[in-house]
Amino acid sequence: MDMLTSTSNPFIKQVRALHQKKTRAETGTFLVEGIHHVGEVIEADWEVDSIVYAPELLTSGFAKDLLARVSRLDLRLQPVSAAVMESLADKENPQGILAVVKQRSFSFTDLKSWTRAVALVSPQDPGNVGTILRTMDAVGADALFLVDGGVELVHPTVVRASMGTLFWTPVVQASFDEFLTWARKVNCQLIGTSAKADVDYHTLVPQIPWVLVLGNEQKGLSREQTDACDVTLSLPMRGRVSSLNLSVAAGVLLYQFMQR
Repeated sequence: MDMLTSTSNPFIKQVRALHQKKTRAETGTFLVEGIHHVGEVIEADWEVDSIVYAPELLTSGFAKDLLARVSRLDLRLQPVSAAVMESLADKENPQGILAVVKQRSFSFTDLKSWTRAVALVSPQDPGNVGTILRTMDAVGADALFLVDGGVELVHPTVVRASMGTLFWTPVVQASFDEFLTWARKVNCQLIGTSAKADVDYHTLVPQIPWVLVLGNEQKGLSREQTDACDVTLSLPMRGRVSSLNLSVAAGVLLYQFMQR
């Protein structure tokens, strides 16, 4: 395929438009940028519409092997100039490859065998969502629930911060009522978090299966959501701060619980 060198090319404009949430919603696709991330989405067997790459920027052996693999797939493999790639990239000094990927959705019925999961209620920071996915992968948690909206799952920062783990972790999006109905049906323990809780996280031995339920960065869990949990924990704050970053709190609790 001929190399594209104009940033005004119609195909390039279509790809660039995927930086906008509206276009991602309309097309059902999103961008995955970087050698590692593109490699992960290919290995996880997500449906890829096209690969855009800049030959002069892809010099490593891993990058060349990746190109060789994707060249055998039934998708558009489009070379572009370095300047065009820079116009498409979400960050400076791009690695020279990105993929246009079909969005994928999961439902509660897709969760066939799981024991440990996380639910985020209306998270606002895409970096937190991506980091929590990465931490879940590190500890071996099985699924993520995005409850009552919040961050767009395929936001570029979520994709980047997840370090490819987004493509290996089922993420179910639902309302809190839908999530609670499912949780009661499968008889799992809901472990809530609140600065006002009187149960120290060190003392809890989770009952498998369990879901760690975390409120959003500004408001935490509502009284109704806290009451719906089987137990509510707090993390002791011994300094001047009153709370931890959401992804840090999730990391502390996940590592604690996975040891039990």
